[in-house]
Amino acid sequence: MTPTHDAQLLKGLLSLLLLQLLAERESYGYEVVQRLHEIGLSDVLEGTVYPALARLEREGRVSARLVASSAGPARKYYRPTQAGYQALVEGASSWRSLSAVVGTVLDRPVPREPSEGA
Repeated sequence: MTPTHDAQLLKGLLSLLLLQLLAERESYGYEVVQRLHEIGLSDVLEGTVYPALARLEREGRVSARLVASSAGPARKYYRPTQAGYQALVEGASSWRSLSAVVGTVLDRPVPREPSEGA
C-alpha cells in the first residue's frame, strides 16, 4: 500500500522540495513529478507541481528554457536562480530547525489519556 501524506503539510514544503530537486538536476515538469514519486511522494500530482513551478518562476526563484523534444512539443526545463538557491538554503535551515523541535515533542510516548490539570 502506498502511504499518503497530509496535503496541507506537503503543500507548505513543495516549493522547498522542488528547489532541491532542481538544484540537483535541471528538469521539466513531468520529470519532476516522476522524481517526487520515486522518493515516495506518489500522491503529488501534476496539477500541483505545474502551478508551483509557475509560481517559483514568477517569484524569480527558478528560470526556465524551452528544449525541443523528439517525442512531441518542446519541454520547459527549470533550474534555480541565485534567489532560488538562497531560498533553498534558508528554507532547508528553517525546516531542519522546526523539524527538530517538532520531532522532540512527537517522539514522546502518547499517553492513554491526558493528565489532570492544576
